[in-house]
Amino acid sequence: MCYGQTDVDVADSFEEEAQAYHQSLPLRFDAVFCSPLSRCRKLAERLDRGVPHFDDRIKELSFGAWENTPWNAIDPVVLEEWMKNFVHQPPPGGESFQEFFDRAASFYDDLTQKDYKKVLVVAHAGIFRCTWAYLLGIPLDHLFRLQIGFGETLVFQHDPDPSRRRITSKQ
Repeated sequence: MCYGQTDVDVADSFEEEAQAYHQSLPLRFDAVFCSPLSRCRKLAERLDRGVPHFDDRIKELSFGAWENTPWNAIDPVVLEEWMKNFVHQPPPGGESFQEFFDRAASFYDDLTQKDYKKVLVVAHAGIFRCTWAYLLGIPLDHLFRLQIGFGETLVFQHDPDPSRRRITSKQ
């Protein structure tokens, strides 16, 4: 199912997954930011690590007319054309990955202008792929080489010196 910005509810396994996050995350953060979509909002509220600040820039990619459509119901010729140039070509009525990337970069740049030491961001895999690409200068057409598993926690360590930036993961 293609559901980038479709506001789908959490899975039946939500409580178990939320409990695992709750136990694995630090207790204190300087700030909590969250996609306003309910699958992220409910998790941020359940984690109880601070009042979440909702930011539209960290919503998932907008698939426009394809939202809430099974992938196999999208015209395969149109889908293939989009996949050849997804960085610059948006789905009908949606946004391109370049636009998506620019949103993620804007959010990240704003965070680095604050006096935060530790921030929790509850968002979507696409946002984290874009942030990863932004921090390490990875070309956007290589975004899907960055594997992010469901429920994976990523830790981004910012440094003004790009050679000292780190991204670590834990399941």
